[in-house]
Amino acid sequence: MTATEEMTQDALSPEEFRQRALAIETEISQVIVGQRELIRQTVITLLAGGNALLEGVPGLAKTTLVRTLADVIDCSFSRIQFTPDLMPADIVGTTLISEDEAGRKTFRFEPGPIFANLILADEINRATPKTQSALLEAMQEHTVTVAKTIHRLESPFFVLATQNPLEMEGTYPLPEAQLDRFFFKILIPFPTAADLVEIANRTTGARAPQVRKVANAATILAMQRLARSVPIASHVLAYAARLITATHPEDKDAPSVTKQYVRYGASPRGMQALILAAKIMALLDGRYNVAFADLRQAALPALRHRVILNFEAQAEGVAPDDIVKQVVESVRAE
Repeated sequence: MTATEEMTQDALSPEEFRQRALAIETEISQVIVGQRELIRQTVITLLAGGNALLEGVPGLAKTTLVRTLADVIDCSFSRIQFTPDLMPADIVGTTLISEDEAGRKTFRFEPGPIFANLILADEINRATPKTQSALLEAMQEHTVTVAKTIHRLESPFFVLATQNPLEMEGTYPLPEAQLDRFFFKILIPFPTAADLVEIANRTTGARAPQVRKVANAATILAMQRLARSVPIASHVLAYAARLITATHPEDKDAPSVTKQYVRYGASPRGMQALILAAKIMALLDGRYNVAFADLRQAALPALRHRVILNFEAQAEGVAPDDIVKQVVESVRAE
C-alpha cells in the first residue's frame, strides 16, 4: 500500500489514529517552538470536528500555527483579518450579476474566504457583532446562506479564531451564544527564555523549517469518526454531567464558589466538548476507553469560556479558570 493509499483509507485502527495524530503534532513542532499544550489542544479540537478560540498577546505564532496545520494535513487555508469595517459579505461571499457571451445577465455566487478547510479568524473581537454573527452558521452547521440559497462548506471545516486580551479598546466582546460554539478556548502562554532562543535560531537563520504532509482531508474525517466511536462507561458519563451541573449556581449540589461567583453555568455543548475531548485524549494515550482523568484534563479548555461570572467575581479578580479548577476538585469521581 502506498503512502497516498494509506492516508486515504476510510477506516483507521486506534493505534493508527494515535500514530497519525502524534505525527501531526510532531510536524507542527518543527515550526512552533514549545507550546506543547497549545498544539495538543488544537489537534484535539480539529479531530473533534470543533472550532477553537485562541487568546494571547501578539507575536505568539497563532497565524503560523494554523498555516502549518494546513500544510501538515494538506488542506486549504484561508485567513480573515477582522476589522471594524469588515462586512458579512466579505466573509461568506456575495451574489454578483454577470453577463454571458450572448448578453444574457445571470446571477453568480462568488464564494468568500470562509470556503476553505482551515480558517484563521484573526482578532475576531475587532469586528462588529453583525460580522461576527456571519460565522455562527458556518461554525455550527457547516453551511452558508446567501440570498436564500444554502451553500455547503467542504469537510473538514475548522475555525481558529484569535483575540488579543490586552487591547480591548474599540473591540466588540463575543456574545455568550457565539462563545459557546467554540469547542475549546485555548490560552497561549508567553514562551520561556529557552524557547525564545530556539525561536530566534529557527526564524532568523538562512533555512526555514519545513514540514511533511502526514495526513489529508479523508484521513482527518476518518479520525473524527473513530473518535466518536470510543465507548464511555455510564459512571464516567455521569461524572461529566456532575461537572457541568456543578457550574450552575442554582444546583443544590454546586460548590460554594459557584454559588458565590457564577451567574450562568456551562451549557450542554460544554458536556459534549468534555466527552469528545476525553475520547480523543484516551486514544492519544493508547486507550480505548474514557477515564475520569481525561475529563478532568479537558475541563479547563472546554469550560472556561462557558462559565459566565457575576459582578462580584469581576470585582474581586476571580477568573473562570479559578472556578473550573475548584469545581473539578469538589466533584467526586464515583
